[in-house]
Amino acid sequence: MESKVKNGRIEVQGKVIGILSQKNEDYISLTDMAKHKNPDATGLVISHWLSTRYTIEFMGLWESLNNEDFNVTEFGNIRNESGSSSYVLTTKQWILKTNAVGILATPGRYGGTYAHKDIAFEFGSWISPQFKYFLIREFQRLKELENDRLKLEWSVQRTISKINYGIHTDAVKENLIPPEVLKYQVQFIYANEADVLNVALFGKTAKEWRESNPDISGNIRDEATLEQLVILSNLESINSVLIRQNISQSERLLRLNEIAITQMKSLMSNRSMKKIK
Repeated sequence: MESKVKNGRIEVQGKVIGILSQKNEDYISLTDMAKHKNPDATGLVISHWLSTRYTIEFMGLWESLNNEDFNVTEFGNIRNESGSSSYVLTTKQWILKTNAVGILATPGRYGGTYAHKDIAFEFGSWISPQFKYFLIREFQRLKELENDRLKLEWSVQRTISKINYGIHTDAVKENLIPPEVLKYQVQFIYANEADVLNVALFGKTAKEWRESNPDISGNIRDEATLEQLVILSNLESINSVLIRQNISQSERLLRLNEIAITQMKSLMSNRSMKKIK
């Protein structure tokens, strides 16, 4: 699968140089680099460099090692013709005749001639040893920054993944859907009305929760999920109405439990609740 194309930039001795990354390879703008030599005739600068016998030998070696479709026969013809002061080879001619992939001719606003970093460094040597030195240094700095960013993104993604996994497992452990009230709980008269709500929603009293969670400093409601807190608020209002209607505590417990189960099912599929979380 081909990787996405992305653009980058570095600055070398006051010249901004574009970098094109695709297929996990980096291509550096020879057009931008050539401006260091002659900003008004970048194509001519590149052509002069490409026409030298040494450059053609190097390009042929690189393509032979990295390009299965490289036209070796046509390369031989180019090599035989090179060497004279009158010989001129353009990037387009090189690409069309040899099926080269080390150099790219790109159209558009950010277009121009790009070359694989191995080839671009050789072009930098032709411009000047000093230029090549700063080119390599700035390119390496860019790669280090990209690696640091990727490491940070990976770390953040892993942390988020852990958090999401924890939320999921906690939800499973806590069983978000409230359990149905057991017969013995209905028959038991709770001294504290708050425990009526606790049993209806969490399936246990505050004391029972503390006994089963001795290592947690908070209480049963401190550890409640967002959905449980929403339902708890609703149950408090409903319970106050039921009390005024003189409905027995055991009957209220059954009704509140049914309401808690219904509301939890509804909240778990509610889009607005998911956005809040």
